[in-house]
Amino acid sequence: MADQRWRKSSSSTTNPDCVELSITPDATSVRDSKDPSGGRLRFGRSSFSGFLDRIKREGKG
Repeated sequence: MADQRWRKSSSSTTNPDCVELSITPDATSVRDSKDPSGGRLRFGRSSFSGFLDRIKREGKG
């Protein structure tokens, strides 16, 4: 997956505590911008949508 294109929100350019997303036709991957070579979460398309819905419902914690 070295050829994945990673993106983070343009509104977080000065904040190092961000997550980055890589979107491909079959999945969305999420990683910590401070540790790009570290662990990643990989979601199928419908799973990622459910993940975001749950985050929105539960808030930042």
